[in-house]
Amino acid sequence: MQSWRGKSLWLALSASWLLVLLRVFPLLRLAVPARPWASAPQGWPRWLDTELLPSFSQPGELPEDAPQPPQAPRGGGCDWGACFDASKCRTGGLKVFVHPVAGPISAAHRKILASIESSHYHTASPEEACLLLFLSLEVPAGECSPVPQQWNGGRNHLVLDLHPAPCPQTFQRGRAMVAKASPTVDTFRPGFDVALPLLPEAHPLRGGAPGQLRQHSPHPGVPLLALAEERGGWRTAGTDPSACPWDGRCEQNRGPEQTHPGGTLPNATFCLIPGHRPDALHFLQALQAGCIPVLLSPRWELPFSEVIDWTKAAIVADERLPFQVLAALQEMPLTRVLALRQQTQFLWDAYFSSVEKVMHTTLEIIQDRIFGASAHASLLWNSPPGALLALPTFSTSPSDFPFYHLQRGSHPVGRFSALIWVGAPGQPPLKLIQAVAGSQNCAQILVLWSSEKPPPSRWPETAVPLTVMDGQRKVSDRFFPHRAISTDAILSLDGHSSVTTSEVDFAFLVWQSFPERMVGFLTWNHFWDEAQGGWGYTAERANEFSMVLTSAAFYHRYYHTLFTHSLPKALRTLADETPTCVDILMNFLVAAVTKLPPIKVPYGKQHFEATPPLVPGGPEPQPTARDCINQMAAGFGYMPLVSSRLRLDPVLFKDPVSVLRKKYRSLEKP
Repeated sequence: MQSWRGKSLWLALSASWLLVLLRVFPLLRLAVPARPWASAPQGWPRWLDTELLPSFSQPGELPEDAPQPPQAPRGGGCDWGACFDASKCRTGGLKVFVHPVAGPISAAHRKILASIESSHYHTASPEEACLLLFLSLEVPAGECSPVPQQWNGGRNHLVLDLHPAPCPQTFQRGRAMVAKASPTVDTFRPGFDVALPLLPEAHPLRGGAPGQLRQHSPHPGVPLLALAEERGGWRTAGTDPSACPWDGRCEQNRGPEQTHPGGTLPNATFCLIPGHRPDALHFLQALQAGCIPVLLSPRWELPFSEVIDWTKAAIVADERLPFQVLAALQEMPLTRVLALRQQTQFLWDAYFSSVEKVMHTTLEIIQDRIFGASAHASLLWNSPPGALLALPTFSTSPSDFPFYHLQRGSHPVGRFSALIWVGAPGQPPLKLIQAVAGSQNCAQILVLWSSEKPPPSRWPETAVPLTVMDGQRKVSDRFFPHRAISTDAILSLDGHSSVTTSEVDFAFLVWQSFPERMVGFLTWNHFWDEAQGGWGYTAERANEFSMVLTSAAFYHRYYHTLFTHSLPKALRTLADETPTCVDILMNFLVAAVTKLPPIKVPYGKQHFEATPPLVPGGPEPQPTARDCINQMAAGFGYMPLVSSRLRLDPVLFKDPVSVLRKKYRSLEKP
């Protein structure tokens, strides 16, 4: 009897669950918009808040999309394995040759050529290249740019097309990949083509304007919605949930509205972008403004959807459900709104703010396809500082980079390597070696001898390994990724530096808490000189600073790889020709990557004072030094340095308590 009751109860529960699933399934289907047929899944974001979409209508009342048979993408159905020969790329990496352009070109095309030719991808030899780039120029409607002579059926070619208008002779591109602005989902070939953003003509070459978001949480006075208009502007609407501002059939009161011209960024929490036309320009404006893009039944591929997880920054909604969408946006938790807005700012700054970043992202996606398992992980693409600044030649594991310890709940382990650079006059830093070797956190001491004088034959005996390396007589050689460096942390020192063991130990302890930053003792500060119309810097002792001298500083060894393989060659040459600029260049690099200032730690008065380069004994830099910081700002496209007034001291530092209670007692000695 008990067994029969148990079976009856089990059957009743199963039947009730089946009824619930049958009733709920149509509602969930309405929450996810129908998409056109495609040859492979697309990279569009989906609703993550299906529970926030109450049904205000019956399924039978909504118009259904007419069923369409699957259509093969244009271009002969090419994929990566069939139409691209990656064997030439695996030896020397991705090298790009640009076919010569015949005839006049626009300003946007000139920026594209400049961004590629100044990058480490470029080569002037077509025999050395494994990717040949063909720039599709703007031609009369209905025509296509003629293919180059060395076409080879389009194999290992990338056709760069910035114009959304389709070319009727696409089939002539053969096996070539197409990087197109705002491609439609029925012509885009996932895993082979690359979806680009539609860039305005005035988009900057490098640097670019920062994100305009000043407050991540919605402000009470800021409108909830901004609607993209066909004329290029934006219309902000009130928060009335009965309004459906993109649907002309709505007769309800839309609330207060305000129109903004095309050049003005939207000031709202959500930006509604209709999907019946390629609104890529509106999409970029929404990203820059920190306005969460809400794409209404889109029919075009989002830029770089192969690697960017757009579910973290954008929302796809069904334009047939205006009331549900508006209600869901109003009820969205503030924590999710905050996360979405933060991600829009990261993606804008990392991949879209300049022509250079757009083109480098395109080439980096192709390079990831070549390396396969050795390519960037999804975390590197979708977390700061982005894949362009997380070089796979250094590592493919996020734990090896200094940026992801907080997300992974970890911290750097191990000890540090002291790298002592010895230039002119080439005196052996014997006292400095003894002070550094006395640290219990020191794993090795590397002396980079870059003086014309030969190094001494005998060196002091230390408790840690000491290695003398022959330098190349260049100041930038100290930032080369030497194989002898065996730890993540590097203590960069000059032969004339002076530090104590306690100062080194405390600075290393601070660096372990902030492994992505530079931690140093001597500081400089930059400023804008109105009289000269440019940037300047000073070493005057003040509370505010933005740079630390690499003559005594901790940082992660990954910055050596970035310095050597990521910085433009022109900036590295400037540092070699003007050795006093190397400190500024390293600080520029770290600040551009982290968007954070360095950290200052205590430094005894008995040590030498910091002075600007080329001015031994004076606080004001000479014209050569001033030109250095301005040339670097021009090379980066903006001023990346961030000022700070923070100095970290040990517990009980200079407190009127017993010295026996203090761990770093020698730091307070006069």
